[in-house]
Amino acid sequence: MERKLPLFIVTGASGVGKTTVMEELRVQLPDFVVFSTDIDNFGTTASKLEYQDRYNLLLHFASAVAKSGRGTIICGTFMPWDAEKCDVYQAFSELCFINLHCDDSTRNQRLRNREDKAMWTDDMLKQHEQFAQWLLDNAETAYNPPMPTIVTTSTPPAEVAEQIKRYVMQKWNERNVT
Repeated sequence: MERKLPLFIVTGASGVGKTTVMEELRVQLPDFVVFSTDIDNFGTTASKLEYQDRYNLLLHFASAVAKSGRGTIICGTFMPWDAEKCDVYQAFSELCFINLHCDDSTRNQRLRNREDKAMWTDDMLKQHEQFAQWLLDNAETAYNPPMPTIVTTSTPPAEVAEQIKRYVMQKWNERNVT
């Protein structure tokens, strides 16, 4: 019987650094495949898919990677209930979420300086402030295992990736203990 592997998901509100940390993760964890939920990474065909269909595709990719004995990290806003709806959800031993977080002022400044800055109205920024707070408030109870938070306000991407790597390797190595 094939041993199930954990799947790692780096999540957080928009503007916390999920996309920025991806290249560092690829450097620091070369034996892992790193995917993004960003629409730009799906090409012209897959970008037409609804979010849930994209999540399902990502979990299928991760399941295929796991069959080779390698791990996957998905970076993007992805919630446990989105994963539970995917038809290969049971292919993983567990889904380990990691929350990236920064203070509201920093996040709002980052969002207002992005290419898509026109979409970041005061109302949208407020919604992301509330979502970021929800993630903090529910990290221990809505996630199994509980979701650690890494603060990205002034932490360089290489250090954020190092903190993610420590958590990933701890969970990855736990699977070999049993």
